[in-house]
Amino acid sequence: MLSKKLEDAINEQINKELYSAYLYLSMSSYCESESLAGFAGWMRAQAQEEVNHAMRLFDHVAARGGRVVLKAIEMPTPVWKSPLEMFEEVLQHERKVTGMINRLYELALSENDYATQMELQWFITEQVEEEESAGAVVEQLRRVGDQPMGLLMMDRQLGERQTGGAGE
Repeated sequence: MLSKKLEDAINEQINKELYSAYLYLSMSSYCESESLAGFAGWMRAQAQEEVNHAMRLFDHVAARGGRVVLKAIEMPTPVWKSPLEMFEEVLQHERKVTGMINRLYELALSENDYATQMELQWFITEQVEEEESAGAVVEQLRRVGDQPMGLLMMDRQLGERQTGGAGE
């Protein structure tokens, strides 16, 4: 059974994962408005992953005898100056999420909650992948700079992304 303190902390993380989905959907909308369908598709796939992350935590709380309490989701930013600025925000956001997951893990350690520690191991690994992926796009966008052909090539490349599996 989850402690009340850990249940509350995981509920907060569920909210943050759903905010992440909102953020990526907002970014997808921005990309659509800029005629960058590949970027938009990448962001939409990312949003779906974040919903899946929230549901994974939701299921963990339920399986451990806890109760999920959903809160209002903060409104995300609607506009960016460029795809580079947007992806820099993605990278910054994923680093922030990594910190939140790490703090949850530390709490699970302090509470000797081994089942939650095991569940959070998956998220720790996932965050390494999230930061690596966002960082790679940031670096590519920096190399492309203001070159329209480079941006169109990246749009095509990012449009090839497939939505992740059941856990992602």
